[in-house]
Amino acid sequence: MNTRQRRAAQQRIVERPALRIAPAMPNPACVPGSGQRCEHALVDQTLNAALYDYESRVSARFDAIVDTLKAISALQYAPDFVPQAQALAEQNLGYALPESQLTRTWIAGLDIRWLHAYCVLRSFKSSVDHAAVDKALWLPYEAIDDQFLRDCGFHTVDITPCADGRLQGLLPFVFRMAPGPEIMVKAYAGSLFDIESDMTDWAKREILRLSGGLPEGSEGGNYLKIAVYHFSTGSPKHQGCAAHGSNDAVACEAALERLAALRTAIDATYGRGAAPDTLLIGLDTDLDAIRIHTPDGAGRIDATRFIDASAVYRDTNGADPQTARAALHREVMAQAEGGMSAGMQALVERLLEANLSQIEYVIHHHAGRYAELGHDEHFICAGEAPTKVHVRNMYYFAHLSTVEEGTADLDVGIRIFTGLNLAHGLAIPVLVHFTHDSNVPGGRDRAILRCRRVKAAIEQRYAALATQGQLHCQMAVSDRNGTELCCFIEEPPPDAGHGPSAGHRT
Repeated sequence: MNTRQRRAAQQRIVERPALRIAPAMPNPACVPGSGQRCEHALVDQTLNAALYDYESRVSARFDAIVDTLKAISALQYAPDFVPQAQALAEQNLGYALPESQLTRTWIAGLDIRWLHAYCVLRSFKSSVDHAAVDKALWLPYEAIDDQFLRDCGFHTVDITPCADGRLQGLLPFVFRMAPGPEIMVKAYAGSLFDIESDMTDWAKREILRLSGGLPEGSEGGNYLKIAVYHFSTGSPKHQGCAAHGSNDAVACEAALERLAALRTAIDATYGRGAAPDTLLIGLDTDLDAIRIHTPDGAGRIDATRFIDASAVYRDTNGADPQTARAALHREVMAQAEGGMSAGMQALVERLLEANLSQIEYVIHHHAGRYAELGHDEHFICAGEAPTKVHVRNMYYFAHLSTVEEGTADLDVGIRIFTGLNLAHGLAIPVLVHFTHDSNVPGGRDRAILRCRRVKAAIEQRYAALATQGQLHCQMAVSDRNGTELCCFIEEPPPDAGHGPSAGHRT
């Protein structure tokens, strides 16, 4: 970006407008102000309040960015600009800005696009750094934890939602499930998980179970694989799953086929009966209401047979807790053709009951239906997803080891952010993130090399954006078994006049 372009950019610092779409219809479960009392007896009001505090706290770290940069921009030619700018950043954002970006303003002006992208990713890191404290707001109140899952007969729960940012609050919000070592979440576009990779994950957990490496009580348990597809009741032809052309039936069938293929592959490889249990769940991302497709006694799942949590809320609202739970139980039993196992039945009922709280959460805190029906993520994450921040529409995720294998997902992300950011004069922030195991010698160095390779490949693939300052890539690594979380690997900016550094922690 030349001097004239930078000065033009600083004059039009605009906040990226949210995709504010008026709700196409009221929440089907309950409509506040219509004479209905939207206070279900099974809703956990304490947890709802804690989650709203958490959501507000994380969102505030991003909401302050634009106003802070506007204030800093207005001061850029003041004699004491750098200390004033840093004071504003520390006060409003909680971190300092890169000094090198502030000391050259008298030559070319502030590079607002670079600073905005940097602040988006740095605010995300702040959320990761504060995750333990933030999570303490809601973690003790979650309805489903590791012990409950073990009681249901599952030693491991492996969940694959779609990589769409609207599903990033899945665990604590939609499922009311406490993150833990027995719960794995791996997002893929369209919920189309890699079967060979999942077979490897299954085998590792089974070896740990057989060797006594899992917590006590896991010895006789089974592995549970859950696939979560999504749809939009407010805008079904436009805001459903992009990977399946917003075709809800195709999204459901594709996830179901992947689950069946995993069971078949494991049975064929390790012997009949070795296959994990499976569960298929649909999510209406407008309402955060789930559909659970109940398996029969043989584990078979029918795409047309499901229980709708919105209908359960509506049909049992106004009933006392005992009556509501009895009605929920009857609905589950009516849909369980051939009979589910007792553990699966208990989990399905707990998931449905827990989701009633999230339905009411959206009713009271988001006017019944999210205003942003579609994509409104802050950045693109490429590589492996950080798992410590659980808020809807935080980032668009492209799961990959190499850019070649993730080309389609990355291209979708760039198209999304062309509308979200580029159209409004903002750059596209990209976090290239990989994990490593501190127990493995050299693991961190290899993770950094992967980051560098992927970052270079992204900048090469989208060279026109990179050379015009419209693409901002930041590398980070996390330790799967330690305290290093989303640690930025810093290198000099492209115009700093020297080659890549070895990378250091920040």
